[in-house]
Amino acid sequence: MGLLNLLLKDPMTFVLIAIPLLYSVIFHELAHGWVANRMGDPTAKMMGRLSLNPLKHLDPVGTLMLFFFGFGWARPVPVNFANLRGSRKGLILVSSAGIIVNTSLAFIAIFLLRFLSPPSHSIAATMLHYMAQINIILAAFNLIPIPPLDGSKILMGFLSHRLQYTLSRLEPYGFFIIIGLLYFGILNPLIDFFRWIILSIIGLLLF
Repeated sequence: MGLLNLLLKDPMTFVLIAIPLLYSVIFHELAHGWVANRMGDPTAKMMGRLSLNPLKHLDPVGTLMLFFFGFGWARPVPVNFANLRGSRKGLILVSSAGIIVNTSLAFIAIFLLRFLSPPSHSIAATMLHYMAQINIILAAFNLIPIPPLDGSKILMGFLSHRLQYTLSRLEPYGFFIIIGLLYFGILNPLIDFFRWIILSIIGLLLF
């Protein structure tokens, strides 16, 4: 269900989902730009993208898709991988930064739920629950190794230049491929597998 339907039917739940969703995506993109800047590429910083201002990150089409269809995207933070110190290491670290941040946010939300134990139907508990679920899904989804998702660039960091080039040629068609695979349910087992890995890591950190 798109966020527009949720807004019309249940405004409070819309707010409790929209806020953690918005800033989970923003922190994901900020992580890419921040790590890239630390590794020698100031492109995102020079373009003013290292900001918590949502207007710097919202993509008009991606936002409309989110509201109407429940699937959308933000404007990717620009990274010039040629500027990074250590091309393979830089590619892997910058590409994995957003996934690490989303996993960390999910860990924080689950930690607070477990150790603060807010009443189950309270606003705090509901928002923390959505924050955990949203960030786990974002991290798992971005691990898919299909361009332009982060998982493809992490994979490229371990491939030969020839295979990197072959995989990068899919990028103009990547979102169409992803939407098609999601529509037919082909990606669901892979996303569930990545969710299991992320939840296992979080579980190990909590004990």
